[in-house]
Amino acid sequence: MDIFLQQLINGIVLGAIYALVALGYTMVYGILGLINFAHGEVVMIGAMVALTVIQLLLGAGVGLPAPLVVAFGLAAAIAVCMALGFTIERVAYRPLRNAPRLAALITAIGISILLQNAAMIIWGRHYHAFPPLVTPTPHSVAGAIITDQQIFIVVLACAIMAGLLYLVHRTRLGRAMRATSQNPDVAGLMGVNINTVISITFVIGSALAAVAGMMIGAYYGIAHYFMGFMLGLKAFTAAVLGGIGNIGGAMLGGLLLGVIESLGAGYIGPLTGGFLGSHYQDVFAFLVLILVLVFRPSGLLGERVAERS
Repeated sequence: MDIFLQQLINGIVLGAIYALVALGYTMVYGILGLINFAHGEVVMIGAMVALTVIQLLLGAGVGLPAPLVVAFGLAAAIAVCMALGFTIERVAYRPLRNAPRLAALITAIGISILLQNAAMIIWGRHYHAFPPLVTPTPHSVAGAIITDQQIFIVVLACAIMAGLLYLVHRTRLGRAMRATSQNPDVAGLMGVNINTVISITFVIGSALAAVAGMMIGAYYGIAHYFMGFMLGLKAFTAAVLGGIGNIGGAMLGGLLLGVIESLGAGYIGPLTGGFLGSHYQDVFAFLVLILVLVFRPSGLLGERVAERS
């Protein structure tokens, strides 16, 4: 029972990170019908920028408290990722808005490869270790261990997701986003600036990616130029699982995928007699993707995005 609870805790923490990244996918898809496969690389850029700023502050010997150093690193990552998201939308996606879907998809993959190689040139091919600024304090819960770092990640992720739901459903900007998602042409006739709404959507999604990048870098203690590829695929799987285009579905899908992956990694060894180890946990994410696409393509919450001409 304690093993199950431990894997459940680990899965919820991982799922909270997946959910933040999946929100970036689902927001863009909900408005543009575009799967932004470069989103995982924005997560990676956020982690690398945060790490760089933290290392610079520690190397300068300014003597700032650890939480303040982390806050500066996170703020820099958010600023850079927001600028990057705005630039990607303005330069790469906006000219192709009325082009065939395949053109935008190929462009997204190209942007992903471009960002990977740019990060490799800037930060190198090797792994970078996050400085252990804060020593996690473990707490025992029914035989399982949860740290204050894990609690903070889950609470912060939940707070961000609640804030995003409020933004989308209770603010003027959110109404403009929903109107653009339903029918951009009619929304434009009603006075909504479509270009501005789409740019803000990319900026918000990129800010969430920066937070997720900082979280996963600090949680696992490493960052590297290729970390966004697999994370992006899993977050896309989470978005599809919950119902891509549905914000609540992205959050649900992220949490479920994290729990499924963690439980699978914990029990795959005993179930296969030691033939498969925990490093096969990625199998579960893509197995989930296949099953969802086969049996319920619209996702668990079942929102369908209208096909645009």
